[in-house]
Amino acid sequence: MINLYRSIEKIFEKLTAAATVVLGNSITFILALSTVIYWLTNKQYNAQNFQESLRDIILSVTFLSFFIIQKSFNRFSALLHFKINELIASHEHANNAVILAEEKTEHEINSLSKKHAEEKVEIVDENS
Repeated sequence: MINLYRSIEKIFEKLTAAATVVLGNSITFILALSTVIYWLTNKQYNAQNFQESLRDIILSVTFLSFFIIQKSFNRFSALLHFKINELIASHEHANNAVILAEEKTEHEINSLSKKHAEEKVEIVDENS
């Protein structure tokens, strides 16, 4: 049962990683923008449907904002991971297993975290 859960978790993590890359891509934003422009220009508006047109515009801006926010988050996340990896690599006593931790599965990250906590406890016990 645990192996089934871990395999499903790995598949889900790969799926979310792929979705993050696709949704944060500039080409995806251009496609979304083209879709919104096409959708807004092919709607028949009249003076009585002012609320409907306003709703459509707000929905379009919100939809496009999602892609912009995802792109911004992807960039920020990549820079943060790069800086942390550089700090880890430059420190002599750092655990190099943590480098590129963003590419590890959630289970591997939890295992590394537990292992790191145990090592810290051992170091504190030795110093006492």
